[in-house]
Amino acid sequence: MNSNNLKNQIPIGLLVIALIIAIDIFLQSISDIHSFFWLTGIAFGFILQRSKFCFAAAIRDPYLINGTSLTKAMLIAFAITTIGFTAIKYGAYINNHAIPGQGSIAPISFATIVGGVLFGIGMVLAGGCASGVLMRAGEGFQMQILTLIFFIIGSLWGAHDYGWWDKAFISKAKAIFLPDVLGWSGALLVQLLFIALLYILADKWESKNNHDY
Repeated sequence: MNSNNLKNQIPIGLLVIALIIAIDIFLQSISDIHSFFWLTGIAFGFILQRSKFCFAAAIRDPYLINGTSLTKAMLIAFAITTIGFTAIKYGAYINNHAIPGQGSIAPISFATIVGGVLFGIGMVLAGGCASGVLMRAGEGFQMQILTLIFFIIGSLWGAHDYGWWDKAFISKAKAIFLPDVLGWSGALLVQLLFIALLYILADKWESKNNHDY
């Protein structure tokens, strides 16, 4: 990018920042939580766009280009969030409060397998996961804008038929909460060890395949 293009984009950038601030002030007048969601959404979008982070790419890149940088970044993010969410949930547990998100623990069933396969195929055809599609749609990619439209249609369709899937498969399976089985320390340790194992395998995969070339 030459200096002239950069100078031409400065007024646009300042206008966008002013617009973000104006919308935030408006949302704050309605509710602090709306302002919080707006600013965190902008922050997450900026980070996704600059890092080009995409869950689909993290899983796809090792097979296509033998690159595991995004894969390892994803695993590190999983490890950090595992520790953070465990701390939050354990804090609620020892203080005899309702454990956050406990009611959202869903059992693994046939519906999980079907959904995973369909979503995986969709990610490959669309060239990105949900976050990647949103990020690239914001950048103006027509393929991702079209994908986003059908993503919304599919989500609405899934919500409409969820009752049937729940009755036929999901509600018949048993949900498993690892701290109930292994204890809080055991569940945390097992999950972190599993993530560490995947990280080592990803690192060895990249080293081996790049060495072969």
